[in-house]
Amino acid sequence: MKTISKFLIIAFLLFQNAFSQNLEAKIDSLIPAKFKSENPGGVFLVVKKGKVLYRKAFGTADLELNVKMKPEFVFEIGSMTKQFTAVSILILAEQGKLKLEDEITKFIPDYPTNGNKITIHHLLTHTSGIKDFTSMKAIKNIAREDLSPKELVDFFKNEPIDFKSGEQYKYCNSGYVLLGYIIEIVSGESYKDFITENIFKKVGMQNTFYASHERIIKNRVSGYRDKDGLINANYISFSIPYASGSIMSNVDDLAKWQYALDNNIILGKTFIQKAFTNYKLNNGTYIDYGYGWHLEKVKNKTVREHGGSIFGFKSMGVYIPEEEIYIVGLSNCECNSPTLIVKDIALHLME
Repeated sequence: MKTISKFLIIAFLLFQNAFSQNLEAKIDSLIPAKFKSENPGGVFLVVKKGKVLYRKAFGTADLELNVKMKPEFVFEIGSMTKQFTAVSILILAEQGKLKLEDEITKFIPDYPTNGNKITIHHLLTHTSGIKDFTSMKAIKNIAREDLSPKELVDFFKNEPIDFKSGEQYKYCNSGYVLLGYIIEIVSGESYKDFITENIFKKVGMQNTFYASHERIIKNRVSGYRDKDGLINANYISFSIPYASGSIMSNVDDLAKWQYALDNNIILGKTFIQKAFTNYKLNNGTYIDYGYGWHLEKVKNKTVREHGGSIFGFKSMGVYIPEEEIYIVGLSNCECNSPTLIVKDIALHLME
């Protein structure tokens, strides 16, 4: 019996090793040729039930210093920030400090809604009708300015409403700026301090930060774009993307974030599930969006996902709840989006 048991253990280990090698080769084949060693690169991570199945870096982190990319390096993650903003709102809701049905004028009395009832729920689900300030031509005039949250809200608050709240879904960065401002008003802390204390430190995300150009951030990669050849990314004040897109992180910390969400480390089950509910418009049409996550059906399974794009960087994270699989890709060039690669990896793992 001992001999048989040893044989079974050896056979299992050999099978596991072969599976891991085949998976690694398959994922490697999905990484396109544009992630060449001399070009800006990316990092990809696959975790299943807490076990790392794949973790690799490609390309270059800093072209001027010729620093090769490493898996632990820190990127700007753009709109993946919205997950953290949405969960921050849910933290305050769980604490009884606000309600998701509260109108925004309860916190910002002078916000001109023109008789339109706009709630926190509408901001979270991109159904408020407020114009997305990133689509305004005048944004180029403030992109490098360090604005307070109130000044940023004042920049777009008098723009005409696109539609009545709840009637349409239209992705809106302005809504998440307003959510960040509401977090500050309700908590009495800056958005930066709130997410640092209530999320980053609580989860142990030591390589995740509210972005800063001045602060020395270990392992920070440089961002690039392609304009008739590779050039450095445009400068933007991080006060502009603010709560809609100003977080920096690495793949390891984002995996910790996903684990914390799954295990109710930050929020109780009742409130975290609100983030992953597929909400409806006034007419009953599903929007395939929760609070800070897109909710897609892939092979009859619900997949949670969100990407990000900010000057010099692209990001994408996909989670398959039924199989507890998390895939995340980060890139340091506007020219190299990890989105299709991450989705292809997800499809492969769902086979």
